[in-house]
Amino acid sequence: MNSSNIPAHFCIFLAAAIWGLMAPIGKDAMMHGITGLDMVFFRVAGAAISFWTASLMRALLTRNKPQEKFQEPRVKPPKRDILKFAGAGLFAIVCNQCCFTVGLSITSPINASIVATSLPIFALISSAIFLREKITLKKILGIGLGLSGALMLVLGSASAGNAKAGNIAGDLLCMASQCSFAIYLGLFKNLISKYDVVTCMKWMFTFSTLMVMPITLGDVTSIPFAEIAPVTWAESSFVVFGGTFLSYLLMAKAQKVLRPTVVAMYNYVQPVTSAVVSVLAGLALFGFTHALAILLIVAGVYTVNSAKTKP
Repeated sequence: MNSSNIPAHFCIFLAAAIWGLMAPIGKDAMMHGITGLDMVFFRVAGAAISFWTASLMRALLTRNKPQEKFQEPRVKPPKRDILKFAGAGLFAIVCNQCCFTVGLSITSPINASIVATSLPIFALISSAIFLREKITLKKILGIGLGLSGALMLVLGSASAGNAKAGNIAGDLLCMASQCSFAIYLGLFKNLISKYDVVTCMKWMFTFSTLMVMPITLGDVTSIPFAEIAPVTWAESSFVVFGGTFLSYLLMAKAQKVLRPTVVAMYNYVQPVTSAVVSVLAGLALFGFTHALAILLIVAGVYTVNSAKTKP
């Protein structure tokens, strides 16, 4: 870490903390009338509208004004790169959010957040494939530690009779979301670095909205809107604007500067935030298995990130 990277580290730390809060808040909303597919549509479509609004507001406010030196260069992407944003949206948003949100709706928020800490392991594998980052023996050891922690959590959910302790299908869906996001971090690092954050996100969420509409609109149109409590709508709004618009904005800002494995490392902020809120709200149980799983995954992440990598 150097002084020029500190803002990027702060951005990804804040994004991870918001995602940690999103797990218990989103879980509570999905226990009171909102389904997992409803939440996916709200998140993706709401973020698309938010990023296009931000883009238009920025254009109006900066019209006829010279661009400041500290501002990101705003370059209009060619059609070829706009189509690449569709691929980025598929992995970073559609697969990631569909798997995580539906998984969260059937497992505990603590389990969902613990599984999210496995992202650095998958990011390392993705970086090795797409960015040619060398995998050393120490990194393999870290991968083994992290995956053993995730496996312990999944097997614990399989034998648990209490929904608050977790659900194996939900855990596996949350793990699939991390695999998808890791592919995005490695495969589209260069694309995201070429353009400003708002441009990247508005196109990614636009394509993602078109992709999720066929599988989510049926659920959304059948929502009993009048029966949903105001608190549930407030929780859903936090998931859309905090857990999606703001957090993706912060994440993309950090991704432009930091390596994929460093961005992914901050994911273990999530279970700490989620565990405290979930237990206090009575949404989940925290036991010895959860603590040991966190220790194994964090140990794996630390081992991976402390391994030396040749340029």
